Amino acid sequence: MSKRYRITRALQNNNSSALTISLEECKQYFASKPDFSYTSVFTVKGATTMSIEGDFFMWSCGEASIPFRHYEGDIYVSGTNDAVIPKLIEVASELIADIVNE
Repeated sequence: MSKRYRITRALQNNNSSALTISLEECKQYFASKPDFSYTSVFTVKGATTMSIEGDFFMWSCGEASIPFRHYEGDIYVSGTNDAVIPKLIEVASELIADIVNE
């Protein structure tokens, strides 16, 4: 079973920042990162092909394309690729958010 991580501000008691990460904030943040691109549909190809609608910020890591999904004020990412962990920490740090292992 793969690990899933959530980048969130819900655990913070800081009145000076929002408790959610807005989609607009994500779009501005990831637009400044050359290794990320935005898509509103993520397609998983395997034995069958499945498309998922949503707000995805695709991280190009070598030949892999790893989705960071914005959903209800948080960002979710799978931890199946070990390269995700340092990028996950970087994103959470720059967005002043916490990481939850789900």
